[in-house]
Amino acid sequence: LTINNDKEVQARGGTTLLRNLFESKYFIPSACGGKGTCGYCKLIVTEGGGSILPTEELMLSSAEKKQGYRLTCQLKVKNNLKLHIPEEYLNIQEYEGKIVISDPVTSDIRRVGIALSTEDEITYKPGQYVQIKIPGSGESDYRAYSMSSCPDEKKQIEINVKLIPDGVGSGYIHSLSVGDKLDFSGPYGDFYLREDSHRDIICVAGGVGLAPIKSILLHWQRHNLNRTLWLFYGARSTEDLYDHEIFAELDEREAGLKYFPALSEPDEDWTGKSGFIHSVMDKALPGDVNGEAYLCGPPIMIDAVTEVLVSKGVSDERIWYDKF
Repeated sequence: LTINNDKEVQARGGTTLLRNLFESKYFIPSACGGKGTCGYCKLIVTEGGGSILPTEELMLSSAEKKQGYRLTCQLKVKNNLKLHIPEEYLNIQEYEGKIVISDPVTSDIRRVGIALSTEDEITYKPGQYVQIKIPGSGESDYRAYSMSSCPDEKKQIEINVKLIPDGVGSGYIHSLSVGDKLDFSGPYGDFYLREDSHRDIICVAGGVGLAPIKSILLHWQRHNLNRTLWLFYGARSTEDLYDHEIFAELDEREAGLKYFPALSEPDEDWTGKSGFIHSVMDKALPGDVNGEAYLCGPPIMIDAVTEVLVSKGVSDERIWYDKF
C-alpha cells in the first residue's frame, strides 16, 4: 500500500483494505463493524482498486465515485494500491485501557468507565467517539462507541453500551469486569459541539444516543458557556430514561438549561411529557429559535426531529446528527 505518495506498508492479500490499515496502525473511522452501512471508512484510492462493488454503490455519491472514493471495509486488497489518508486521521492514536466502572443503568445498557493504562492522555471534542478493539477468532474487529464523559477528563473516558442480541461488540464489553483491559483508538467523528458560535445549543437524544449529548452537556456546564442549551431526551419508559435525575437536578441549578424528558410508553406514575420527542420539541421550541442542533438516536427519530427543526428556521447546515 502506498499512502499519500509517501509511505509504503505491506498488506495481506484477500483481506479488506480497512483491516490492513488498522493492522498497520492507520486508524480509519468505522462505525458499522465492516458491514458497509455507515460510510465513514471511505478513502480516495487512486490506483489498484478495480471497479466499484455493488456493496459500495449506495454509500458513495456520484461526485465521490468520480473522485475515486472507496469503502475500505468492502474493498479487498488484490493488487498494489495507492490511496490518500486525510491528515486528521493520521493523528488518531491507539490506547490501552482498564475497566474501572461497569454498572448497569437499565436492563440492557451498561455504563463503562475506561482509565488509560499508560501515562497517555486523550484529547477529544464533546460528541466524538472511540473504536473499541473486539478480540475475535484469529482477527480483531472494532466497534464504535460515543464518549459520554467530559473531555476535560483526559485520563479516563466513559461510554454507554447497549447489549444487542448476538452483538459481538456489546456482548464482549458487557462481559468485562472491573480490572479487565481493552484496547481502543480515537478520537473520531465530526459530530461534536461547535464552540465558535453564540447560538442556542439544541440537543436531542433517543435512548443510548444520550452518550455524546451528555458529553456536550457536561462540557457546556464545566466551561460555563454563555449559550442556552435545550435538552430533549426521549425514551420508552422510566426505566429506559437513565441519568434523568442528573439532568433534572441540573435543570434546577442551571438557568441556561431547558430540559424536556419524554416517554413514548409512560408508566402510570409518570408526570412529565408523553409522546415522541419530536412532537414534544415542536411544542417547546419557539418558531424563531436561533440555534444549532445535535441529534443522536434512531434514524426515524433523527428524520422526524430534523423536519421540526427546519420548520423552526434551523437550516440543514446547522444540524449535526449521529444515526444508529
